[in-house]
Amino acid sequence: CRVVPDRRDRCHAGDGLPTVSRVPLRGLLAYALPALPMASLYFPVYVFLAPFYAETVGVSLGALGAVLIAIRLLDGITDPMMGWISDRFPTRFGRRKPWLALATPVIIGSAWALFSPPEGAGIVWFSVSLTVLTLSWTMFLTPYFAWGAEMTGDYADRSRITVVRESIGLMGTIVAALLFGFASDDRAGMGNLALFLAIALPAAVLLALTGMAEPRNYSREPIELRSLFGAIRREPLFIRLLTAYFINGAANALPASLFLFYVNVRLEADGWGEPLIAVYFLTAALAAPFWIWASGRFAKHRVWCWAMVYSTLIFLCVLPLGPGDVLLYAIIVVASGAALGADLSLPTSIQADVVDVDLQRSGQQRTGGFFALWSVATKAAVGLTSGLALVLLQVVGFSAVEPNTPGALWTLTVLYAALPIALKAIAIALMWTWPLDRAAQEALRAEIEAR
Repeated sequence: CRVVPDRRDRCHAGDGLPTVSRVPLRGLLAYALPALPMASLYFPVYVFLAPFYAETVGVSLGALGAVLIAIRLLDGITDPMMGWISDRFPTRFGRRKPWLALATPVIIGSAWALFSPPEGAGIVWFSVSLTVLTLSWTMFLTPYFAWGAEMTGDYADRSRITVVRESIGLMGTIVAALLFGFASDDRAGMGNLALFLAIALPAAVLLALTGMAEPRNYSREPIELRSLFGAIRREPLFIRLLTAYFINGAANALPASLFLFYVNVRLEADGWGEPLIAVYFLTAALAAPFWIWASGRFAKHRVWCWAMVYSTLIFLCVLPLGPGDVLLYAIIVVASGAALGADLSLPTSIQADVVDVDLQRSGQQRTGGFFALWSVATKAAVGLTSGLALVLLQVVGFSAVEPNTPGALWTLTVLYAALPIALKAIAIALMWTWPLDRAAQEALRAEIEAR
């Protein structure tokens, strides 16, 4: 089941093309481009939004944390529903593409409301805007990630797809950091982000919808929602991978959500946060070719584990830092950024291999459903961890604008650096002996294609 690259570039949605061994670069770039404006959206939500609403709008950290936790609980219902819908109801335009088109205007409107609140806006405005944004986000990202997982059945090329997509997303993160950091104030910075999203997202989605086809649907029978949850219960590999991914996601979410607090308050380096964020993600983007090479040369799960080991060693260097150590911290930021590409891309590539296990056994291509639960884990790791961290900081009396006690600063450091080290150690232990390597995955794909 192969097609030559230039044939694939000219095809349209609904052609039902076989899965290819290597996706052409032109089509891959078209598919990956929406990751740039989407990253310019969801990175500010998790990094800039809490400090902005706490310091500029005047909402308490505890209230913000509670809302983040509540919305993540809602994701546990809406994400699986969206995954099942995109799997179950194909259209003449495909199973994945229509949802991207429908979600785009809702994302833009809700992000504008969230990033540009009127004077007097408070926790209610924050809650409603973020809820609508999260629902439209689910409508977009669940089919989008499923589409990428279905493009190829090749063990190594799946990593190439995810690394390219996440690297383009990293460029969106850099754009967000620069747009926010070089604005006259935080309110103007958030307005810049809303304007960029309104321009860039429709253009990127249009190029993706017209520049890349959806692959063949290999399902041999209709997909039922109940069968998805049954498949998950019967698939220990998925549960194991999802657990490791959630734990590692929580380890990454803590420093991401507390980054500005750590730089501005612990290091007393106000004004350095946004440039350091840009440097961090630029380093991650520059390291992307290495992860493409490594995942093609070695087992993906081992490459991911070594990246996590490297990250823990870097985080150990953060613990002794204090006021004025911004240059030392900048070196750490550059070093740690190199590992980010592995965390963003390799688990998703491994997840696509796990979907093959279910497809071979059940005859149902439930990629959307599996990646919906993947999305729940992603957002839960970030939202719950960030929310609990903000609540805990509120409990110990931490303040973003007033002088802090040594205990409050110590709590910030533990949450920012020490706890992520422990969490990554658990994730490494779960993934080190992962059994689904290249040989096992290639055997699965041979059976799937033969049918």
